Amino acid sequence: MQKGFEATYHSVEANHWWFISRRALVKEMVLRAQPNREAAILEIGCSGGLLLEDLQECDYTKLTGIDISEDAVKLCRERKLGDMRVMDAQRPEFPPGSFDVIIASDILEHLSDAPLSLRAWHKLLRPEGVLIIFVPAFMFLWSDHDVVNQHFHRYQAGEMVELLKSSGFDVRQKGYWNFTLFPPVMIVRLAKRLLFLKRGVSPSGDLKELPRWLNSLLTSLLFLENRLITSGINFPWGVSVIALAKKHSGA
Repeated sequence: MQKGFEATYHSVEANHWWFISRRALVKEMVLRAQPNREAAILEIGCSGGLLLEDLQECDYTKLTGIDISEDAVKLCRERKLGDMRVMDAQRPEFPPGSFDVIIASDILEHLSDAPLSLRAWHKLLRPEGVLIIFVPAFMFLWSDHDVVNQHFHRYQAGEMVELLKSSGFDVRQKGYWNFTLFPPVMIVRLAKRLLFLKRGVSPSGDLKELPRWLNSLLTSLLFLENRLITSGINFPWGVSVIALAKKHSGA
């Protein structure tokens, strides 16, 4: 991501409705998929380490984080979160079979070779290991926010399933997240494109601090959606694709 956007990202990720809600869902998915608190967990693209901090508070003890940004890794180290390293997500430098859980929240879309990355992550997992992945959904939602984030692609759920299967994974859960806000996001982004509303690309993309009441309302809406997802409901569309995949026991 661009440097200006990264600075905004780190300044808002602790309290912004999007990040609070996404962290809560990922944490719940980890707790359900791997209750063993001594499981080795890797977060790819760990940013400032807030998700790892949440997992640490849940008593997970073997936490590793990597990020391409030295500033992000510095923040993680300041939080004393375990083994934090500057590393390329496409070519992570760990021995095969190092981890029980890998988390990649909004990372794959930044990588130029998605199949290469998924195969590399597959190698890092132990048999029966779990990959939890989030990516932005639907190319027709492409906007200036993707440009400033330096994205390569937005995905559909079926497309992500095929990528995971071709990389050796067994997909156990797939669907969409942020179903609640999909209609307004779609309307705004399509309207800008159809009306040719061209402006300079904001260095903060769509990341903006909202009034506290609105931030709380959006957080509550997505927390409700999170509960529905963890209860087994799969939404037919959303702003993000989510998937949980396992490495075959014999792989």
